[in-house]
Amino acid sequence: MKPTNPLPLLLLSLLPLSTTHPTNITSTTITPGHATIHNTCPFPIYIWSVSSTTSPQYTLTQTQNYTESLHHDVQTGGVSIKITTVKDGLYTGSPQMIFAYNLVEEKLWFDLSDVFGDPFKGWRVSVRVDGSGNGGGNGKEEIVWEDGVAPGGRSG
Repeated sequence: MKPTNPLPLLLLSLLPLSTTHPTNITSTTITPGHATIHNTCPFPIYIWSVSSTTSPQYTLTQTQNYTESLHHDVQTGGVSIKITTVKDGLYTGSPQMIFAYNLVEEKLWFDLSDVFGDPFKGWRVSVRVDGSGNGGGNGKEEIVWEDGVAPGGRSG
């Protein structure tokens, strides 16, 4: 097992509802969740939220966070949070890490993938589920890419 102290690059936290499997929740037991990206890398990262519309570019320097309320897009169904290490990388074909989720009624699915290369190769990336109750994972890391690449090789 590799040490986690020097390598955490990107932490995608789902607060408080999420799991790698659909989870039943009720509005009386849990509030809508959030996806939070925490940048611990020594360089800026660039983020866009993409569904039927594309958000402006957000720039995160080291230790900054981006938080988005989990929501359902009625036109596309899902939402992708696209992350690059290059300014305007969404529009230049730069390698992208994509955190995608789909919230339907009371169920949430999510995944992590790369396209056009592996922007965080050599850096540890994890998706952690926070919270408690029906949707929380109590801080458990659900997806871990030790070297910033999907286990088994590139995913896109």
